[in-house]
Amino acid sequence: MSPRLNAYGQPVGFPVEGWTAPPMPPRTVLEGRYCRLEPLNAERHAAGLDAANRLDPDDRGWTYMSNGPYATAADYRAWVEAQEQREDPRFYAIIDCASGEAGGVASYMRIDPANGCIEVGGIKLTPLVSRKPAMTEAMYLMMNNAFGLGYRRYEWKCDALNAPSRAAARRLGFTFEGIFRQAIVYKGRNRDTAWFSITDREWPAIRAAHERWLAPENFDTEGRQKTSLSSLTAPLLRARD
Repeated sequence: MSPRLNAYGQPVGFPVEGWTAPPMPPRTVLEGRYCRLEPLNAERHAAGLDAANRLDPDDRGWTYMSNGPYATAADYRAWVEAQEQREDPRFYAIIDCASGEAGGVASYMRIDPANGCIEVGGIKLTPLVSRKPAMTEAMYLMMNNAFGLGYRRYEWKCDALNAPSRAAARRLGFTFEGIFRQAIVYKGRNRDTAWFSITDREWPAIRAAHERWLAPENFDTEGRQKTSLSSLTAPLLRARD
């Protein structure tokens, strides 16, 4: 596409006509087929999430998290109590619809309504939802909610050394944008941060891929997928890379 030029012949970005800043995400439940997202609440979720976290055989799931692991249930509850009061990040508990149990958390963060930018982060999954349709649907529900509110850019960031997170971003349809070197110090070590994004112009095609993957007919009687989400999103990524 040829660059748009201003009156001085300088290239400028495309116009964003009638732009209105979207609202902060409301504290509402996001309902899906395999999961629902509830605003994080210590009374409802802390004990169940702590128990689910302890289903992991070790603490490797906390390696790339800025928080945790937690020695006691009381320690974890204190973290939940602190998060449930915050506007940004805004955490949700991921509830598995089949069991009714809380199996993970995720949040909106770095919420910037003025520029229509919002990030998903703080994702901590447990064996109750990890590598299951509920996890993918949770990410779909958060993306669909954000773009439905009027956000124009949805971000995913992670430690550049976190290979599973980078692979998950690509599977979900995020485009890799680059690495910010020495961006963060956490847990006493350096973090180079890998950046990914989806824009509002890209979302309709990515949404269709997610909805095709999440459809009941994409799973056999044993719950195995027939078509992978990566196979549906990869052509979209190649078209943009």
